[in-house]
Amino acid sequence: MKKLYGLLALLILPSLLWAQPKTPVSEWKGKTILFIGAHPDDDGGSHGTMAMLQDHGNQVYVMILTTGNVGTKDPNMTRDHLSKIRRQEEVDALKALGIPEDHYINLGYTDGMVEFADRLSVLRRMVRWIRKLKPDVMIAFDPGYGYQYWHKTDHRAASYLAADAVRMAEWRLLFPAQIIHEGLEAHWIPECLFFGGLPSTQNTKIDVTAYGKQVVEANSKYISQYSSNWLHYRGPDPSDLPGDEGKEYMKKVRDGVYNDDGKVIETFRYYNGPPDGIGHRRPAGIEMKDEDN
Repeated sequence: MKKLYGLLALLILPSLLWAQPKTPVSEWKGKTILFIGAHPDDDGGSHGTMAMLQDHGNQVYVMILTTGNVGTKDPNMTRDHLSKIRRQEEVDALKALGIPEDHYINLGYTDGMVEFADRLSVLRRMVRWIRKLKPDVMIAFDPGYGYQYWHKTDHRAASYLAADAVRMAEWRLLFPAQIIHEGLEAHWIPECLFFGGLPSTQNTKIDVTAYGKQVVEANSKYISQYSSNWLHYRGPDPSDLPGDEGKEYMKKVRDGVYNDDGKVIETFRYYNGPPDGIGHRRPAGIEMKDEDN
């Protein structure tokens, strides 16, 4: 019997794995989109999609778990100063994408320490925002699909926290005070776009070439992370960098956005279904009986 189920899985899995959204992402309108990441800059690989969705009449929100206050090798940098720098970088990046500042949510955890924070407290805060915003789509790190994908520490935590928060938000008896005392409602996010997983599981490619200039401008804002500012912070503008580094920095950003064909393509694993199935590789419709386990 196991062989029969295995054969069915091999036949059905490719069509499920490569299934596109019924409505192409480029045609989405009137949706609320919630991006969940660990650091201010984790959304960089989704910037074209975010700009397109916002431009097409959707509302894009960004929830970042940490302030990014540890990401530096500058011996004179303080956590508070870096936190302010990285907040402004993210706000400026979102502005370049057409996303307003009040759509940026930062939960304020210390960079590099998310998986050591009180998990229940983090999830409670995430669920509150999900119930408040009522997103139709979540964009987040891929926790894996029939495997555990190895992200670095905060990314790893963010991927699982996002998946767990989506599951918890739909159950009214979890964090019931939010419903009883805050007037919120249980909410289920029906669609997800996951990034950063294995290329073989990414079933949705989005051509956002039309937003390439915005993506370059937005990605260039993270100058504290991807220039010599990492070692010695000089300022937020490429012109603050020494010598010709400013020009070289902008070229590096552009080269990272456009592929060899001059296109800007962003890839995701699209998932539509119950939260408990986010990382479950077994195809829907194939039930495993006790004697087959």
